[in-house]
Formats: sequence, C-alpha cells, structure tokens
Amino acid sequence: MQEEYIKLIFGLKLKQVRAYKDLSLFKLSKLTGLSKSYLNEIEKGKKYPKTDKIILLAEALEIPYDEIVSLKLDKNLAPIAEILQSNLLQEIPLELFGIEERDLIEIISNAPMKVNAFISTLIEIGNNYNLTKESFYLASLRSFQEANDNYFPEIEQSAKNFLKEYLVNSDDSVTNETMEEILKEEYNYTIVYKDFKDLGAAELAKLRSIYIKEKHLLYINSTTDNDQKRFILAKELGYNYLNLTKRLYTFSWASFEEFDQLLNNFYASYFAGALLLPEDKLLKDMQNLFALESHDLSKFQEILGKYTESPETVYQRMTNLLPKHFNIRDLFFLRLSTKVGSNSYKLTKELHLNQQQSPQANETEEHYCRRWVSLNVLKELENQKDDHHEISAQISIYPFNNNQKYYVISSATKDPFNPNYLRSVTIGVLYKSAQRKIKFMNDPQIPVREVAVTCENCGMENCADRAAKPSRFEKNIRTKRLNVIINDFIKEENKI
Repeated sequence: MQEEYIKLIFGLKLKQVRAYKDLSLFKLSKLTGLSKSYLNEIEKGKKYPKTDKIILLAEALEIPYDEIVSLKLDKNLAPIAEILQSNLLQEIPLELFGIEERDLIEIISNAPMKVNAFISTLIEIGNNYNLTKESFYLASLRSFQEANDNYFPEIEQSAKNFLKEYLVNSDDSVTNETMEEILKEEYNYTIVYKDFKDLGAAELAKLRSIYIKEKHLLYINSTTDNDQKRFILAKELGYNYLNLTKRLYTFSWASFEEFDQLLNNFYASYFAGALLLPEDKLLKDMQNLFALESHDLSKFQEILGKYTESPETVYQRMTNLLPKHFNIRDLFFLRLSTKVGSNSYKLTKELHLNQQQSPQANETEEHYCRRWVSLNVLKELENQKDDHHEISAQISIYPFNNNQKYYVISSATKDPFNPNYLRSVTIGVLYKSAQRKIKFMNDPQIPVREVAVTCENCGMENCADRAAKPSRFEKNIRTKRLNVIINDFIKEENKI
C-alpha cells in the first residue's frame, strides 16, 4: 500500500475519533502539546507522526496505540479504505484529464463522510447496472477522446512521418506488401495467414489476429476480408512505430489487465486510420463532398469505395476531422448490431463530442426508437438477397429533447465473421452547427423524421413503428401531474 494512502487513513481515523470525542484541533493541541497546524496536516494525510507523537495522540484520545495505527476503518469509512487499499486511484487514468492524485486525496480528507456516501452510491449503481472494470475503463477512454475532440495531432504527424520515411507516395495507398515488408524487416515479425478454425478451438475462429510477443509472431485469420487485414497490419505498425509496449494481443480484444493497454490500443488504431486514410487526402474529398448543393448518397459511397469496403473506418476517421477542420463539434458516432430475423438491437460502440447527443447507450433493456436511420438501414439490408452495402440518411428531430435536430447518415453491412448478424455505423451532426459547413444539408429532398431515444420514454402518439409501450413517459407524466396537485393543495391550505 502506498505511503500516501497510509498517511491518509491515519489522518481520517484521527479526525473521526477527535470529532467523536468532541475535541477541536485547538483542544487536541493543548492536550498533546502538538501544534494546531501540525495536527491539521496529519488529518489531511500530508504528514505521518513519529511513534512518540502517536503515543501522545493515543493517550489524549483515550484509545489503544494499536487501534490508532491500524489500517482498518470503521463501517462509516470502510468503502474509502477498500478503494485506497485496492490501488484503484492508481489504476484510474487521472493524468489524461489533468487531475492530480493528490487532489483527490485532498477532497477525501476534507469531507470523508460525504465522499464515502458518494463512493457507496457509485458502487451501488455499478452493481445494479453490472458496471465492470472494463466498462469503466472504456467509459474513461471515450471521455478522453471527447475531451480532445477525438483529434490527436501528434499521431496524425507520426503517420505522415511514417509515409514520408518509407517513401510511400501521398497520392497512393500504402499496400499490404509494403506494410508486411516493414514489419518483417524493421521489427523482425513473422506473419502467418491461417484459417483460425484449424487452431483447435472454436472460440479462436471469431478472432481476426493473434500476436505472440515472445516470437514476434503475428497470426492473421485468412478468412478475414482484405480491409481487416490492412487494418491489422497498419495497427501493428502503429504499436511499433509509436513504441507502445503495453498492448493487447488479439483483435478483436478479449480482455485487458490495465488501462494503458486499452489506451495504447486506441493510439495504434488511430495511427492505422491515419495511415490508411491520410488526413490531407480524406480532407480534400470531404471538402468537395460538403460543397455540393444537392444531397447525393452515391457521392458519399464513392468516398467510401475509394478507401475501403468497410464503411466503419471511414466513418470513424471523419469523426477525427470534422471537429478539427470544419469546426463541427456537436456530433455522435454509433455502431449497432442485430441478429438476422431479430427485433433486438445492441449498441456496441458510441462516441459523443461536445455534449451528450441523443441517442445514447441504454442500460435498462429498453427498445431503441425504430425511426432511427441506423435501425432502418439494417432492416433494408436484411430484406436484400445479395451481399451489398446499404446506405441511408435523414434529418432527425427529437421533439421530446428540446427539438434538437441532426443530419444523420448510416451504412449497414453483414458481419464478415458472422453472416447471421448485421451491423450499422452512423454519424450524426447537429443541424444548426453544421448546415453552413455542409451545403447539401439544406436540400429539401432529405427525409425528415421525428424520433425519440427509446419507445418506453417516448410520448409520440399513433406511432406505427413503436416496439414497446411508453411506460417511462407515462410514469413521468403521472409524477408531474401529482406534483402539480400537491402544490395546488398546499397553496389552498396556506390561504385558509
């Protein structure tokens, strides 16, 4: 246990016992002969007294020496002790948000009971929603992306330096052969393409790659499509070129032990996107697209086809460039999946910049609004017999959320590893902040639909797409009506 935490626990106990004995710092100072400022620093966890001074404190407070030096706290402060002893504060990526660990310790020492109640509340919420350490880290990573507008200039420059260093023409796409050669010659990789179904475990067949660090051996699932192979190779280059030692060893990842692994996975993935879709090149294509007066999805598909057959990489890359180069910061990115024949949809990835845009992740098993374009595009794809890329767009208005208005575009494809599943990726931009930058958004031919977040929380009448009753909405209406009645009753009583 860190020395800082031992100081803090001692200080918390001293403060708690002193308050219980109804002693002020001034009174305790008189009883022990220790200065008031020194006692204050002890209680804040800044200093740990020597043995002779601890004896003085124990005698003044009339408690055994062993009890006051014990790291065990009573039930009122137990959650704080558990967090300190678990080193959770070390694991939380505080530095990403400019927070010093000392600052948190100061807050805890100043109001331990309130902090304890807050921590207990968080633990209870986490248990109710099955909040795991992994989900906490993923939320921290999303917050880090959002705090930086999802744009990281150092990695953008590293990708440009890489292309220049290895003489890749900026007008050309880096080839698989070039990436393989660099991994082999510069980083001593051995690359093996193999059908993971032959590896002996059915679970491995779902993975796209496995990296064995000790041997610099990279297995790539041969059944993976070319776009995924390119991304895997580019990501491995990112790990090495950026010198990211703490890493994940499978794609898709199965688990991770510490936050740095997840963060470095993001950095390597960002590098891969910047390598495969160079900033200057994609930016020019986006500028040309946004200058069009008419809304033409085929033009958007041309950009997708120019870089990759997988729309997700392009959509993700656009979330990097829209805030930086177009000053469009109010946006969201979603990825949804569904099983063919199912009426259930799962939000598997999301990003919200500048504010928590609607829609957002739903932890209460409610039904997402069936008017979303990201759901409709999945339905359209399911109705098609041949494999292709389905794309659609609309202007979504949220009447129950201050009439917020978004331009939303979504693409759906079959899951390359599981043909029984479909997935869609979506970008939405706040209409009022984007319409001057994206001219085609003013085209009256774009479909406009009123939408909600979930059916349970939607008061839209006569909705033909509703998948569940508006239970939460009706409950909120009843609660508001009851409050009005109660307030009216109180006013009438006060008049009497």
